[in-house]
Amino acid sequence: MEPLVSIGSKQAVAARSKGKPPAKDMVWIPGGSFMMGSNEHYPEEAPAHPVTVDGFWMDQYTVTNAHFSRFVEETDYVTFAERAPRAEDYPGAKPELLVPASVVFRRPGYAVDLNNHFNWWTYVPNASWRRPQGPETSLKGLAKHPVVHVVYEDAEAYAKWAGKELPTEAEWEFAARGGLEGEEFVWGKEFTPDEQQMANTWQGEFPNENTLDDGFEWTAPVGSFPPNGYGLYEMAGNVWEWTTDWYLEHNKLPNTCCGSINPRGGSLAESYDSCLDQVRIPRKVMKGGSYLCAPNYCRRYRPAARMPQPVDTSTCHLGFRCLVRVS
Repeated sequence: MEPLVSIGSKQAVAARSKGKPPAKDMVWIPGGSFMMGSNEHYPEEAPAHPVTVDGFWMDQYTVTNAHFSRFVEETDYVTFAERAPRAEDYPGAKPELLVPASVVFRRPGYAVDLNNHFNWWTYVPNASWRRPQGPETSLKGLAKHPVVHVVYEDAEAYAKWAGKELPTEAEWEFAARGGLEGEEFVWGKEFTPDEQQMANTWQGEFPNENTLDDGFEWTAPVGSFPPNGYGLYEMAGNVWEWTTDWYLEHNKLPNTCCGSINPRGGSLAESYDSCLDQVRIPRKVMKGGSYLCAPNYCRRYRPAARMPQPVDTSTCHLGFRCLVRVS
């Protein structure tokens, strides 16, 4: 396979020379082939395998609170977190949990087992995209921050309203790499080149000590960190991003040895089969890591990194961006 070329090359230039974008703040991502995944990090990223994607237009930034507010104002859309769950969908659930709510990060304040994420995640009634840290908070000063507390159907509804779509995992990862083939990070080999913070992540010992070297404790306004080779911002850190792919381990996907063109990931049935919870909720792939990713926990601020996310679960560190396909 012919390797991709580096930032500043003809491919990166092509990303800026396709013509007029279909909407404001979108850039052209040229089609091409790359090695998707990684053999060097978490097991779910392996094996690295050849993939080809067609070109597409992609949002430079994740969808912001300002963008999502316009969508809600025009459509009266109510997000999943703002609706009370139906008891029949969650057999055995405690009545106090069947209320509008979302998942919020809380520092435990003491040493905890990092293998148990319930030590820092809290199901907070009335937390939502409007109240990202809980019912007493608001969007004041957060217009340019990424919208969070959106489940997959919320992101899909916004994309349809905007005349766009959500990316596949392969499209997202190809775009995140920005023309760099095989590099660990979106920007290259080193996490902090010349001691510069390149993404909004967690510095210090998660989940209690954050030294805030990057200047942000929670989300950062979009465009706060340098773009990648295609002109995309925050493709690592800040917030995780939804993709359309049903989650399946790479080694269970077809054609991982011989390559695939515009792959769509696993199936709904396979996603159900991979669930281990009592209430079996299918999961989509999310990409990019977030401001809660730390060197001692969840080193997933890399283009190859991936995580399964239940389609009915919104959190304070998960958002999305959209694309427009040309064929």
